[in-house]
Amino acid sequence: MSAITIKRVSGRRELKSFIRFNYELYKDCPYAVPDFLEDTLDTFNPKKNAAFEFCEADFFLALRDGRIVGRVAVIINHKANETWGTKNARFGWIDFIDDPEVSRALMDTAEAWAREKGMEALEGPLGFTDMDPEGMLTGGYDQLSTMATIYNYPYYPLHMERLGYEKEVDWVERKITVPTPGHEARMDKYFRVAEISAGRYGLRVRKFRNVREIRRGGYAYRIFHVVNEAYAPLFGYTKMNERQIDQYVNMYLPLIDLRLLTVIETADGEPVAMGVGMPSLSRAIQKAKARLFPFGWIHLLKALFIKHSDIADMLLVAVLPEYQNKGVNAMIFADLIPVYQQMGFKTAETHPQLETNEKSQGQWAYLEAEVHKHRRCYKKAVGH
Repeated sequence: MSAITIKRVSGRRELKSFIRFNYELYKDCPYAVPDFLEDTLDTFNPKKNAAFEFCEADFFLALRDGRIVGRVAVIINHKANETWGTKNARFGWIDFIDDPEVSRALMDTAEAWAREKGMEALEGPLGFTDMDPEGMLTGGYDQLSTMATIYNYPYYPLHMERLGYEKEVDWVERKITVPTPGHEARMDKYFRVAEISAGRYGLRVRKFRNVREIRRGGYAYRIFHVVNEAYAPLFGYTKMNERQIDQYVNMYLPLIDLRLLTVIETADGEPVAMGVGMPSLSRAIQKAKARLFPFGWIHLLKALFIKHSDIADMLLVAVLPEYQNKGVNAMIFADLIPVYQQMGFKTAETHPQLETNEKSQGQWAYLEAEVHKHRRCYKKAVGH
């Protein structure tokens, strides 16, 4: 069998090949949801991705007889290293055929890159920031993936462990049954706790009629301040700056059905918590074959505004630290549960949550919630 050649990606054409390898590898997998080509090109573009202000990255392809058989991105998030007092490099966007020579060649290259940059360890899969997909799937291979998470074949973790990578952290994802007659669980608990919390702390639910309201007076920045403060203590998180916030607001706000955005604020109008979701776009992205143009956008518009999925993706839930464990989460769910019911959602999928984050895990206690996916961040020392 021919030897593996590793090539550093250079230029937009090779970058497209890097992205499309994932499409080719998973073209027959009914559970995988590819990244949009256009969005991923922007993520890898220093002129469009604000994270390059504090990150550096390279991209590598593994080839055999001129054919791509694997890929990996290697990243250093200098802000994260400064925040957490580490000297870590990250690997992400990793894919490979089921061949130990390929995975070893890719990871040897990534480890050498990290050492050359003076790093002491390599961890991943991680992106530039926590807003990128992260965590290798280690359970739930027969579950449909989401737009914001990684899907990989079951052989990936086996390769990582053979290469000496060990668990750093794990995340879990839950499939939640939207309460219906016979499946109410204890949703009334949310409504009682929400009423108590609102009265005790002088809080109210804020809804929006249009996007202009969210942008007006810098309110979007105040919402993301909640996210920054809520997520700051969590594994590897680095606070988003204004340029990053602008990037995500411009990317996602036009796609959000504002009924699915709930903000909890004080009597003075200061946000203290938020929850946002959207109809699952997984099937629409599969139909679009990961391309917005020329016709992929039609599938997205249909899924968002005409006939949406009966699955909702819960993108973010965040509560300021000083308001955690005070029933504020209940206010979010008490507002959103009736909306989910009215919109015809049958299930909702949570974003990945650290298995050690007891506060986050506990918020689903009064609903029918099944852990149906597990994912892991691996780590290996690479210093001299």
